Order: sequence, then C-alpha cells, then structure tokens
Amino acid sequence: MIDEYPEIALERFDKANVWIKYIILQIRNFMQDQILEVGAGCGSFTKSYMSKFKSITLTDLDSSSIKLLKKNFSKNKNIEILSEVTGKIQKRFNTIIYFNVLEHVKEDIAEINFALSKLNEGGYLIILVPAHQKIYSKLDKAVGHYKRYDIDFFLNNKFKNSKIVRLRFLDFFGYFLYHFNKIFFKEEVFPSDFKIFIWDKIFTPFTVIMDFLTRYKFGKNILCIYQKTN
Repeated sequence: MIDEYPEIALERFDKANVWIKYIILQIRNFMQDQILEVGAGCGSFTKSYMSKFKSITLTDLDSSSIKLLKKNFSKNKNIEILSEVTGKIQKRFNTIIYFNVLEHVKEDIAEINFALSKLNEGGYLIILVPAHQKIYSKLDKAVGHYKRYDIDFFLNNKFKNSKIVRLRFLDFFGYFLYHFNKIFFKEEVFPSDFKIFIWDKIFTPFTVIMDFLTRYKFGKNILCIYQKTN
C-alpha cells in the first residue's frame, strides 16, 4: 500500500456526495457493528455511515490521511483511528471495508486473506475497486494503483472459509466518461473539481438507473462482498 496519497485527490473526491450515498446504499444490508474501514483516507465514506454504528475503526498508512482523520473524527467516541496494516491489528470485526484501497496493495490476495482472518464468522468483507485494466490511465498511476480489476479476479480466486454474496459492476456512465477523459485529456493527472461535479451530480443519478436496468453487468467499478463462513 502506498505511504503517501495525493491530498488533492482526496479533497476532490470528498465532494462526490451522490456517488458515496449510492455505494452506501449498495452495501448497507451487509454492514454490522464493529466495523473496520481500511485506507479510510479523509473519511469521505465514513461520514455517511458513522452515526449508525457504535464501534468503527479507521486505518491508513498515509500520515496526511491520519491527520485528516483525526481532525475529522477525534471527537467521535465511537471511532478509533490507527496507522496499522491489517495483518497486525489485534481486534476482530463483523464488517471490513476496502473502498478503493485494494488496488493500492501489491499483494492483494494476501491482503484479502488477512482481512478474512480478522472477520468474525458470518461477517462481511466489502471490496470496491476500479474495473477494467484496459482503461488504466495516468490517474491510476498517479494515485498509486497497481492495476484495475477484471471480474475474473474475484471469480477465479477462491478464498478459504468465505463465499461471495454479491458481485457486480457499478457506474455505467462513469466507464464512458473515464475512457473519454483518457483519450482526450491524456496529460491530465487529476480530474478537476468541475469534472467531479459533472460525474457525481449529473451522471451518477442516471448511472443508478442504468446499473439497475443492465443488472449490474457493466461499469467503471466492481463491488465484491464476501461472507466469512467459519
């Protein structure tokens, strides 16, 4: 996992409120108290669910992100902030979340195994990753993505004592916007605030509809949820 994440990327994505609410809607039925959110960044997703749970642990290895997390959540007694890799955390959890984090981890299969080992039986491991290696871009490289994911990664890798309970693509229109941006803005590293606004506020509401109509068979991201079986 990268030790330094560009703060500008965190700040701009933090404004994608519609997308964040959409993702939480997708996973809310799998969220149980005693949550671990790995690579929480500045807490963009955390803000949308923190009031509903009594025990949340946030981790990040980036010192700037840790400062932001402490700034944003130090007054919340239900939130603990750690700068620790998953495998060294001593606690066990009912829900472990990776929101756009696994792509930063070179040994991603080992990381999934570490996460599953920290789950209580019946608990859920929730993973959201960027999809389609063929659209890997300068943005991916700039923010430390080792790769984007194809669906076969989740279908072909079997993890002990777990089963997939949800596997779907999300962000139908986001794929075309990202691909368009890669072709016509080759030198751009980080999308502007304006582009984030267009994607989140205008296209994401239509994406919610298209994802449903296409039965989550195509999109810019992959959501995979595992359940710990024993």
